[in-house]
Amino acid sequence: MSAASDERRTKRSTGQMAGGDPRLDKLVDRMPSRVGDTVSYLLKPSSRWVRIPSGTLLVVGGVLSFLPVLGVWMLPLGLALLAEDVPALRSSRSKVFDWIERKKPHWLDPSLPKK
Repeated sequence: MSAASDERRTKRSTGQMAGGDPRLDKLVDRMPSRVGDTVSYLLKPSSRWVRIPSGTLLVVGGVLSFLPVLGVWMLPLGLALLAEDVPALRSSRSKVFDWIERKKPHWLDPSLPKK
């Protein structure tokens, strides 16, 4: 385990959540450590200047998913990053998390192994 992932777990245990939503925090914890560390960094309030352009580029990449390198996976990740700074997207993100809790609760289960 890297020092960055240890730091991420320490911050989570002290009550500091990624994006202020415990469900988002659980999903970030399930990500591979390298990706999870990057997403945790982008969700910090001080990373706003990186988060907004990154989210915008991910949304554009998701829209252009018919191109060989880009994929549809970029669209929800970009929208989730932008939801930190756009209140209208924040309510939509909350609805998506409600759906995940109802239909796919195993996605939020920390006892399952990471991929």
